[in-house]
Amino acid sequence: MDHYNRIQAAIDFMELHLQEELQIEQIAKAACFSAFHFQRLFQAISGFSVQTYIRRRRLSEAAIVLKSTDRNILDVALDYQYNSQEAFTRAFDSCFGITPAKYRSSTQQLVYQSKMNFVDYRNQARGSFTMNKPFITNLAAVDIVGYEYMTTLQHEAYYQDIPGFYHHFGEQQYYLHIPNQAAPGMAYGISCRFQDDGQFSFIVGEAVHPSDVKLTKGLIRYRLPEGLYAEFKVHGHADEVQHTRRYIYGTWLPNSNYERLEGPDFEITDVGQSRYPDQMKMSIYIPIQQSDIKFK
Repeated sequence: MDHYNRIQAAIDFMELHLQEELQIEQIAKAACFSAFHFQRLFQAISGFSVQTYIRRRRLSEAAIVLKSTDRNILDVALDYQYNSQEAFTRAFDSCFGITPAKYRSSTQQLVYQSKMNFVDYRNQARGSFTMNKPFITNLAAVDIVGYEYMTTLQHEAYYQDIPGFYHHFGEQQYYLHIPNQAAPGMAYGISCRFQDDGQFSFIVGEAVHPSDVKLTKGLIRYRLPEGLYAEFKVHGHADEVQHTRRYIYGTWLPNSNYERLEGPDFEITDVGQSRYPDQMKMSIYIPIQQSDIKFK
């Protein structure tokens, strides 16, 4: 089963349980992904979060019930996991621009969120699959010393947060406190410690030679594991970095013959050859393994 069909299995699971409490771990399990990776793929492919999709589907189904029956609004709200009529009304109005009571008595036509078909996304992706083919490479383990930040997938906050992490790292001159540097001028940004709720760590640092030197300034040690990686090169404006991240998870990975391994992904910036934001020279690495799934 390919990535799209696996995500579709999760969609089918959500549809069966729209009137029940849904846990992201259960949804991801239906697709045979980790909770974090499922959310990342879903958002990159569809353009919005799993939570947003569930909310829109519940409100759309509730709207249909309101128009087709005379059931009490509170009962409909409770059916679709809202614990009060007030909470349901706020969510409904935010989504559709009209309250449930006014909608029921109006002739207004709403644009409902229908059940998604991820096969359609697969067909759309075929035309953009040649954007940036990666170089597949085996990498040795790398010891890193850096500073750890926290961000989240929610609302794509990490797109805004990560440039700020690099700025803070440089402003605080953490690089001056990194001992036994192995590749001065090459800045590492590592996404790791993924959590089911979408939070994760982003470590900014540099490669070092192994040592027992005591670290200062709140710096930590981290070891990037050896293994097979897909390397995506980015030469250009900082916006291209974000476009490439979306492309990796939204287009390349679902249509490739590879599976993303559990573990960190990371980027290496050639600081001496980069000028933020106009000219960035960077490589992004994703841990992978060969899959027996063939794209058709």
